[in-house]
Amino acid sequence: MLRIGCHLSSSKGFLAMGKEAVKINANTFQFFTRNPRGGKAKPLDLEDLDAFVHFSKERGIAKILAHAPYTLNACAKDEGLREFAKNTMADDLERLSYLPESMYNFHPGSHVKQGAETGIDLIAGMLNEILKPDQKTIVLLETMAGKGTEVGRSFEELQAILSKVELTEKMGVCLDTCHVYDAGYDLVDHLDEVLEEFDRVIGLNRLRAVHLNDSKNPFESHKDRHEKIGEGSIGLAAMVRIINHPKLRELPFFLETPNELEGYGAEIALLREHYQES
Repeated sequence: MLRIGCHLSSSKGFLAMGKEAVKINANTFQFFTRNPRGGKAKPLDLEDLDAFVHFSKERGIAKILAHAPYTLNACAKDEGLREFAKNTMADDLERLSYLPESMYNFHPGSHVKQGAETGIDLIAGMLNEILKPDQKTIVLLETMAGKGTEVGRSFEELQAILSKVELTEKMGVCLDTCHVYDAGYDLVDHLDEVLEEFDRVIGLNRLRAVHLNDSKNPFESHKDRHEKIGEGSIGLAAMVRIINHPKLRELPFFLETPNELEGYGAEIALLREHYQES
């Protein structure tokens, strides 16, 4: 079964997101935990959450992915920004305890000319302060395109973070197809080799989700500009190979393409048409 969804707005609540997902034939979805450019989250509506949990069980919606705000930078040079990142993530994980089978994805951050090694130490240090043995939510590091001073531009940098996290079983990776292609991993002509490298460096058991995005820019551009499925430099044929690959096909896929709901529905229909049921 193809587990696929898109990014939905959480402004109307979880039940509304669930109904939107069903409307476009999605069986999962991603949402921001709070304003992606802001800091404060809305109060939890426990009645809405309870209604969504029941609705999702009835409609087969599972493995939803929460996305941290873009303002979260765990390895910022400014101590106040790092404190904001820690408090925001801790609050997000507490709130996600109400959602079964949820995952939490975040951009590792930008080291701002402190150096990747310092950035890695700061990110791992924050995670060691926040993660709890009894938490159910798995925290995912997202693969990055490598623009500016981003940490996570290579599998080695992600593994360096993971190796320093004490509660390692609470961690995983979200692979963004646009990001890794822009970073220099050739998903178009060498998908098997890329996955073999991921397995050698990180371990495929860590891969928990895929952001399925085409790229507006050419290979190894380090630009991070998402494009609609089949309309970018990665192309539809490569996307079809990705969703059908035996090492990826059982993972949840999340579209972050430049679309409205109708466009996401069309992409989901297109990908379902090309998915080979086992």
